[in-house]
Amino acid sequence: MALISRKSFQLYSTSTPASRSALMTLSKRLNFISGQRKPQSSSSVAMRMLCVKDKSQYTFCRKKHVQLQMQSLSVNEAVHLCGDTRNCTKSNNVWMDEQLFFKKLNNLGTSKEIFCFLSSLEVMSDTMASGALQKISEVEVDDNGLKNPGLLENEVFRALCFQFEFESSKLSNTGLLNALQALTKLRIDPQSTLMTSLLSESEQRLGRGQLTAENLCALGESLLELEGPSCATLEQIVNRMQERDIRSWSPREIVMVYQILQVTVREGKQCQSLLNKLNSVTLCAVSRLSPNFVSVILNSLVVLHQTRAVLLVTALCKHSVQHVPYFTDHELINVLEAFLYFGQKMQIFTEALERHVPNSIHTLHPQTVSKVMQYCCKKLILSKPIFDAVAESFISSADRLTTDQIAAYIIPFGTLNYLPPSASSLFRKLETVLHTRLRQFQPHTLLNLLHSCVLIQRYPINFLPKIFSPYFLQKLQAQPPGLNRVVTSQLTQLFLTVTLECPFYEGPKLLSKYQVKAFHTPQSSPDVHLFKRVKTGLLYLLKKRIYFASEVSTPFFYVVDIEIKLDEEGFVLPAAQLEEVHRRIALCVDGQNRFCAHSHNLLGEEAIKQRHLQLLGYEVVQIPFFEVESLQNTRKIADYLHKKIFPCTNGLSN
Repeated sequence: MALISRKSFQLYSTSTPASRSALMTLSKRLNFISGQRKPQSSSSVAMRMLCVKDKSQYTFCRKKHVQLQMQSLSVNEAVHLCGDTRNCTKSNNVWMDEQLFFKKLNNLGTSKEIFCFLSSLEVMSDTMASGALQKISEVEVDDNGLKNPGLLENEVFRALCFQFEFESSKLSNTGLLNALQALTKLRIDPQSTLMTSLLSESEQRLGRGQLTAENLCALGESLLELEGPSCATLEQIVNRMQERDIRSWSPREIVMVYQILQVTVREGKQCQSLLNKLNSVTLCAVSRLSPNFVSVILNSLVVLHQTRAVLLVTALCKHSVQHVPYFTDHELINVLEAFLYFGQKMQIFTEALERHVPNSIHTLHPQTVSKVMQYCCKKLILSKPIFDAVAESFISSADRLTTDQIAAYIIPFGTLNYLPPSASSLFRKLETVLHTRLRQFQPHTLLNLLHSCVLIQRYPINFLPKIFSPYFLQKLQAQPPGLNRVVTSQLTQLFLTVTLECPFYEGPKLLSKYQVKAFHTPQSSPDVHLFKRVKTGLLYLLKKRIYFASEVSTPFFYVVDIEIKLDEEGFVLPAAQLEEVHRRIALCVDGQNRFCAHSHNLLGEEAIKQRHLQLLGYEVVQIPFFEVESLQNTRKIADYLHKKIFPCTNGLSN
């Protein structure tokens, strides 16, 4: 987390010791009223501004509060806060009801408007003041941090901070903890005297048991945001919360405890017993969870490795479908990561993404788009609406993407064997990016990217000399995962591709020591059940097992599911015969594992295999699962195979 340094947030450091002492003395004289104390008089709750006569002399001023001009880094005016507004009188329009205050505050859109609004008030409760700080944090903080660090020098902001620091013991719980949350979000240095004062007071009240459930949530959220909280303090919050029946916890409390448990687990604490209870309670509360809460809980379940909480994970994933349009980028990434970690794949979730992503592609963060593509790739989901939108987005925004994001955008096209309508522009843009940024790519990222291109017949000829160079291969070997079987298979397939499909390539070749003997991918092995049915049908058709061979290794790295040899006249030869072989038929028994999910579209690895087998002289006959699964008996399968393999001969005799 980016924090404002102490140097840039020393509210009072440049004032003289005398003036600082005077401020502290005066802060004690201020009649600060907490939510539990009865005001002594109407004048005691009025706003009192500290005005500077010089650097060492301060006087009270009640009439010039609208000026709020500071002559030095010392705090010259301080908004005087009061904790209980109900007992305060209205006079000369200087007092505003809390409900009206927050109504007006919520309609303000900039910190300048908020400061102007606060300057018009003479008195406000600490709840109102902390609410103003929270509103400032909402409008001034985004995913990149504080938008305008200059706001920390604003005199109204500094006056509020001064009051909160030196009157922390008199604040109401709500005022104290809301202020702590807001200042934490504004990236104020936790080592500053302001934050130290608020944290110390909060922890003291925690120890005395003075905090309500809502207060405990606010404190816990602040400590978690500070990224370095005391595990003991967080455990104390959980212990206080467990004094109440866990079944009565609100969604906010549930979420906060999940986050705390993430921290305690990282420090080696065991908490599975509490997690089991929490998971059970959360399951009953799923329907009440907001998009943010769903995202946070799913992320916690991932971090906490809750693989046994199947019912809860499934319920959260189903509930997330309705929230897809409302997730922030970070929240959607958390949800997608949970789907991947727990192996969840729901058609209704994919459909929700298909409605959301194409319409939001230009506003989604590139990392979110990358995660969506990773999800589709890992789950083998070929969503044409998403892929087409991502292709168009890449064409217009590739120059702003990181190298990892470029790879994440492009690799799924090859993996799932899909060319979008804008394919020519897409790969022309990719080539331009590679020419200008080739050196920026990590070796394994570049290899994965170029390998995915050849799967869909896009040949990176200009970049292969680099890939096959000894220097690049050494870099591959030096970085994890090194030259493992997957990497060498990719290299070998790249080499085989240029040999078979790009005969004009005259660059460096891949040395034999980097080549594999056979390609092995998750899809290389045939579906066992389908394979057995096809072999049974072949045996019925050819009468003897000697006339076909299964899982045959070739000299060209591929394994053929079933091979049938024919002589010049078209008669079937024994599989073991080597002479007089005129034709070789390769049967590709393609189960569901070789297709995109819920699709008849072959995956890239299987498509390139069948393409290469044809170039190597095989007659490729595809036996897809969806053509065989409806055949009810061996006779029908044999008849089907006869038509597929020997379409020009008569059918089977009865």
